[in-house]
Amino acid sequence: MSAQPDHAPVTPYAPAPGAPAELLAQLRASTRAERCVPAFEQEWAAALEESRRTFSLAGLYEVVQVWQARVASALAVDAFLASGRDETGFVNLEEIRSRPR
Repeated sequence: MSAQPDHAPVTPYAPAPGAPAELLAQLRASTRAERCVPAFEQEWAAALEESRRTFSLAGLYEVVQVWQARVASALAVDAFLASGRDETGFVNLEEIRSRPR
């Protein structure tokens, strides 16, 4: 019997060492800098404090990953808002939640 797993383990997401600084620079250069920079810094500080308590980088990695996704989707959000918020193809979530089960 072998002690080796028969499948490859999933490697956790680990951003590049400079990713938080690059992300912060992108946020500062964006039109949403006034709102996004303080929000990112607050989330980063909370994750950093958690990291110090738990000796885990997972929270820091998660903050970077979430904010990278937000930056990547910003153009699509801007296009949606500029289009007059046409929601004809979407379903109202409140309507779904209020349906009896």
